[in-house]
Amino acid sequence: MQADYLTEVMPHWHAMDATEWDALLSAQTTPTPFMRHAYLSALHETGCASLDSGWQLQLIALRQGGALMAACPMYFKNHSYGEYIFDWAWARAYERHGLEYFPKAVISVPFTPVPGSRLLARDALWRDRLLQAAVALSEQADASSLHLLWADEADLASATRVGLMRRDGVQFHWHHPGVSGFDDFLATLRQDKRKKIRQERRKVVEAGIDFVALHSEQIDTKAWDFFHQCYAQTYAEHGNPPYLNPAFFQRMARDMAQNWVLFLARREGRPIACSLVAVQGLGQADSVAYGRYWGALERHDCLHFEACYYQPIEWCLRHGISRFEGGAQGEHKMSRALLPTPTASAHHIRHPGFAQAVGDFLARERQGVAAYIDDLELHTPLRGTTNHASSVKPT
Repeated sequence: MQADYLTEVMPHWHAMDATEWDALLSAQTTPTPFMRHAYLSALHETGCASLDSGWQLQLIALRQGGALMAACPMYFKNHSYGEYIFDWAWARAYERHGLEYFPKAVISVPFTPVPGSRLLARDALWRDRLLQAAVALSEQADASSLHLLWADEADLASATRVGLMRRDGVQFHWHHPGVSGFDDFLATLRQDKRKKIRQERRKVVEAGIDFVALHSEQIDTKAWDFFHQCYAQTYAEHGNPPYLNPAFFQRMARDMAQNWVLFLARREGRPIACSLVAVQGLGQADSVAYGRYWGALERHDCLHFEACYYQPIEWCLRHGISRFEGGAQGEHKMSRALLPTPTASAHHIRHPGFAQAVGDFLARERQGVAAYIDDLELHTPLRGTTNHASSVKPT
């Protein structure tokens, strides 16, 4: 490291000024609400992503003349839960060879598979310095590896320059088609997709279910409590405890209410299900909505599709949201006009032999992901066109 700047490593979010952090975030190419100081500090301070849950924070900041030039959240971890980019096979390979894969280091937003800026920096030079500092810190701590997860293109370019290996993936995102209503949106789809969506929505209506969309302070304490009941129910059905606790969502209601929309399903006047969507830049040309969580206390045919896709899309159409990201995985989303979109992460493997093996695996996997996207393009739901979002192939 050069002597003209200072590298700080902090174990708590209160050591970082929120205004200073958020100002640096807003200057990035793809800021998301999940990288805001309020979101990340809430995860840490409510115990969701803390030392007790296996997320040991190492908040890295580079300063020059007292000014914040670059910063990122890095965590040392003894597991791979809550990342949504899966490396369990790598951990098993280490174990078979008598080596320790954990602890490892990750630069990520815990429990949040949303692409966006991870390395906050004034420019490319400071971004490279920040990532180099993270690699050095991970090696000093004897971590097996460093993983930059759900990164944007600026981060990935820095990862290439610093020598990390790229791993490609795919999500499914909806893009505003430039129409004003849901029927007009359906007209942009192939006839079989239009018919299917109308049938699915009709089943929900015939079950006597209606929806109300609540935004910001409209989501009162009672609504937040009901949401968490549904959220916890979803995890219980899969035999897992939820990652996020009521205290975290209480912090969201207090500090980031404007970033949340709750779609509340009711039958005979009673709430029975809901989905929670985050929003960024509402009212701006580049606004984005992010599908996050859902749950139901009653089972009804097609209720999941209505709560998680059709209601959010209808809301996005009304409010001019340019993009709706449907979350991790799920090619079934294509039938609902969420199109395949490349994503990527980057990885530093400390052990030379395993680095070579992982690099060979990633090269083969990239070919598989590219072929997968090519195949998906043959099944585009759009009428008379091809998937514009997936025209950018992984490299």
